Amino acid sequence: MNDWIAIGALGLVGLLIPLGMMAVSYLLRPTVPETSKRATYESGEIPTGGTRVRFNIQYYTVALLFLVFDIETVLLFPWAVVYLDAVESDSVSLLEILGPMLLFVAILLVGLAWAWRNGAVQWAQTPRQAAADSDRQ
Repeated sequence: MNDWIAIGALGLVGLLIPLGMMAVSYLLRPTVPETSKRATYESGEIPTGGTRVRFNIQYYTVALLFLVFDIETVLLFPWAVVYLDAVESDSVSLLEILGPMLLFVAILLVGLAWAWRNGAVQWAQTPRQAAADSDRQ
């Protein structure tokens, strides 16, 4: 029972210290609202333009695709080492060895085909595609 008391005391202290710090800072902070405190600070310069900036989402899409296929590579290398040992042992059938990895690669190929079809891997448009996009708008 003494272990549970120690764990409860640790949890209580873990909650009381942050809550106490927030309470003390709330009581001691200045409460004078100033408009200059709410302004955006850009290295001492007066902010210009809007805060909403449009950016190309394609950079993030390419980064996500890179991560997916990078993880695929990380999983394929250890599998290849295990595959070699399993083939030499003759205790496991070829379908049991290849099946899961072929399914894994097939799922990734379906994902790549879907990304390709939606234009996620196409970095630049051909003149024909640019003309077709301008006709749609």
